[in-house]
Amino acid sequence: MAVPRAKEDEKLRAVESVTWEGLTWVDIERPTERETEYLAKHYPFHPLHLDDCLSRIQRPKIDESEDYIFIVLHFPVFHKEPRVTVPSQVSIFISESYLVTVHKGEFKPLTKLFDACQSDERALKENLGRGSGYLLYRIVDRLVDYCLPILDKIIDNMERVEEGIFDKVPRETVREISLLRRDIISYRRIIWPLRAVLGTLEPKTRRFVKEDMAEYFGDLLDHTDKIWDNLDECKEVIEGLSDTNNSLTSNRINEVMRVLTIIATIMMPLTVVSSIYGMNIGLPGGLDGGSSATFGVMICIMVLIVGGMLFFFRRRRWI
Repeated sequence: MAVPRAKEDEKLRAVESVTWEGLTWVDIERPTERETEYLAKHYPFHPLHLDDCLSRIQRPKIDESEDYIFIVLHFPVFHKEPRVTVPSQVSIFISESYLVTVHKGEFKPLTKLFDACQSDERALKENLGRGSGYLLYRIVDRLVDYCLPILDKIIDNMERVEEGIFDKVPRETVREISLLRRDIISYRRIIWPLRAVLGTLEPKTRRFVKEDMAEYFGDLLDHTDKIWDNLDECKEVIEGLSDTNNSLTSNRINEVMRVLTIIATIMMPLTVVSSIYGMNIGLPGGLDGGSSATFGVMICIMVLIVGGMLFFFRRRRWI
């Protein structure tokens, strides 16, 4: 029968545990130094491993010890306000008689699984009844499946951008593409090191498993590889959308420049005539009259200036 272990210290509200036939699952949300001191007092954990539980700069890894294995895994969590996927860490201590999970409480599947084990004896037996290795698989499997809705959201956003790329305001489209690209890059940074850790998880935890778990952990790795392949495809698609948007923007700019060039070309002769007769000298046909010699000298000076500029540009190889 399931017997939830009582809290030994009322101040440690983040430390909860459930036990089934000699296997204890301890779950700690939002750990502080007080919780790590509790773990150091009751378990043979190395101080550096306990420090890693509080660190934000750890990479996914597996450290083997004589009495236990320490695992650090990162999984994606989507933040709605900045619209970006960020990594969240779960630290796991696993031995034959216990499994300890330490995390920030951002993983809903993990908290739901633990709550189900607390409230439902059937779920407790199903998850803890086959040993700590199987419980580890169940936890990681839930977290890997948690990656899929985030990936689906990215794909949906890409399809929406793809459909509206010819209709939306270019500035809005550029922003949407930039946000998606940042999201995909962040997601790839999370999944890439996770694949390497999951690939070595089964052989390293084999001593704590009561049955052959190669098929189960192989399935986890297969799901992770599929996520990576989809991210690769998303990366190619978003780059293609970015190139398409850039081409459309360039085409719009060319259209605008074409219209402006036509207008400038039409206005150029009028500008020349108005500029010449706007000078403060007498010119033939003007209101005050003037000599043809003055007009000829002015035209020669203008021609010399234009010729000098063309010669300078030619020497500089600008034309």
